[in-house]
Amino acid sequence: MPPSTPPTLRQQRLGAELRKLRDQSGLTTTAAAALLGLKQAQISSIESGRYAVGADRVRTLARAYGCSDEALVEALATMTGGRIRGWWDDYRDYLPVGLIDLAELEYHANALRVALALHIPALLQTADHARAMLREAVPPFRPYELEHRLSYRLKRQEVLHRAGGIPYTALVHEAALRMRYGGPDIARAQLVHILELSEQDNITIRVIPYASPHFPGNGQSFDYAVGPVPQLDTVQLDTHHGGCDFLDAEAQLAKYRTLLDRMETCALDPAASRKFIERLTQSL
Repeated sequence: MPPSTPPTLRQQRLGAELRKLRDQSGLTTTAAAALLGLKQAQISSIESGRYAVGADRVRTLARAYGCSDEALVEALATMTGGRIRGWWDDYRDYLPVGLIDLAELEYHANALRVALALHIPALLQTADHARAMLREAVPPFRPYELEHRLSYRLKRQEVLHRAGGIPYTALVHEAALRMRYGGPDIARAQLVHILELSEQDNITIRVIPYASPHFPGNGQSFDYAVGPVPQLDTVQLDTHHGGCDFLDAEAQLAKYRTLLDRMETCALDPAASRKFIERLTQSL
């Protein structure tokens, strides 16, 4: 039976990728069901992420669809099974579903690349800085809502510190580093925190200074989650209403990979970025 709760972002993505493979094969859901000895409704449920499938079933589907990309098939096989409860599930009653999906996405990512123009990346924020930012929300959060958002944001940061440490690259514009949320003391502590994090082997921080003659993307901020194979990468964009949009079409992924690469060409290298942040810290 399909799960009674809505599918997670990961379950939806697995289903969507299987649908892509079926579409590329030219098979209808009816034809695919007949070929595999399933009901048409089962194929539809699998592709919507509402029906949990095992690794062997994914391999069978891929074979039936003529997929010869073994790396992709095995990557899809690792995404199978039922819903896995993560720490983010504790927040489902308090936060928009997009934020829950974002935490799950970061948890399963092989690497993260982020670009921000006006804000310090959430995974690099101190509690005081994050609280000061959250107090600027319109309409304002109630005290308990703010605390839920704050604890959720800090919990997300664990992906940077778990065993092995997920590779994380942040491209941060000088404008974001100069914002003084909470006042100069909190701003200074935030910059010191960034410097400390930049010493971790898995964390790379690069600054795009005002002096750079180029700024690809015109200030657009986004997260890029690297999957086990390029086809399973995901781009996350913030929305004006406080939610998240997730992009995974091949053309979209190519666009944002190119954008990140171009942004890196106008950013200071990690060592120069550290010196830049140290000077900003001393000026506060």
